[in-house]
Amino acid sequence: MVKNKKSKQGDGLKDVEQALTKTEQFLENNLNVVIYTIAALVVIVLGVIGFQRFYIGPRNADAQEQMYVAQNYFSVDSFQLAINGDGVSLGFLDIIDSYSSTKAGKLARYYTGVSYLHLGEYDLALDYLKKFKTDDILLAPLTQSAIGDAYAELGNYSKAIAAYKNGLANNENDFTTPTILTKLALAYEANGDKQKALDSYLKVKQDFPNNSDALNVEKNIARLKQ
Repeated sequence: MVKNKKSKQGDGLKDVEQALTKTEQFLENNLNVVIYTIAALVVIVLGVIGFQRFYIGPRNADAQEQMYVAQNYFSVDSFQLAINGDGVSLGFLDIIDSYSSTKAGKLARYYTGVSYLHLGEYDLALDYLKKFKTDDILLAPLTQSAIGDAYAELGNYSKAIAAYKNGLANNENDFTTPTILTKLALAYEANGDKQKALDSYLKVKQDFPNNSDALNVEKNIARLKQ
């Protein structure tokens, strides 16, 4: 039994030695290929870092500076000027066209979508809002909420409900969740589902008692319980 064990160990060592020998032979025979491959990977990594630092970074800073005026128009509800610019400063559409690969260019899609929503251009609002992708814990639910608003205005309550539910799933917080829950309840009511509407109103009241929306749902709860 001892001899068998030693024999197996010896065979194992021979296998390892053979594998190492084959690896060494491969490296010797393909040394240039290995060196060129490593060099190529280094060049690619440095290229990506350089692109981000010397092109995307400055472009994003420039885009943010250019978008400042459009954001000011947006903040005072001058949505047409925010979208199209004032002839001197760029609007959100210009930012999207000129800086599409930057963070500011992507954020401009959100602003454009919400601006069109306020202007009653619901299909255009959906076009831009659906193209805006973000992991931001506040912007993600707000985007879904705006998509739900657009669908609700178009009378498509099933899609509005789906969007509001997506917004709730993104991130529960005291800022966006009560408002989206209230919108969800209204969409359920419009879609003829009073029980789910009531459940949504009750969740606002129970889970967010200090939120202003909780104070406004009392009459809706009373009405649906009749």
